[in-house]
Amino acid sequence: MDDDWEKRLAATWDTLDAYGEENAGEFRAAIDELAAELPEGDPVGLFERACAFDSTGHSDRAVPLYQEALERGLPPYRRRRTAVQLASSLRNTGRAEEGVALLTPELLAPSDELDDAVRACLALCLASLGREREGLALALGALAPHLPRYQRSMANYARALVEDTPA
Repeated sequence: MDDDWEKRLAATWDTLDAYGEENAGEFRAAIDELAAELPEGDPVGLFERACAFDSTGHSDRAVPLYQEALERGLPPYRRRRTAVQLASSLRNTGRAEEGVALLTPELLAPSDELDDAVRACLALCLASLGREREGLALALGALAPHLPRYQRSMANYARALVEDTPA
């Protein structure tokens, strides 16, 4: 895997919408071809194949690939992406509790550009489990820093949702 491979991968992902539902298999084949350039069982290849299944409506087929990619070890950024995407797929397949367990530790991980994605996906998993107040608190907490005003108020409201105290 090198810069050229990553560029070709990104270019292929840029074409996803052009395939449409009727040609999703062709898109997955294109990703498979790129993944096949990596050593057998390479976790990045497994991750990209999982993403292709996930992005074409097959969360059930993505889950085992994401899990194997995590087990084999991924670079930190792709590892965190895998956690988010696996949690989403688990939720889509009726296993939201596993998604919560996977993402909760990510709240304490070093901050990066995926922080809001972690919170958004975790919020969805919580909502699927009937824990909407916790999910809303996470979503508001993630949104608050991006607001041009009312950041402190929204952050306080988010905390109050889970602390059972009025803001």
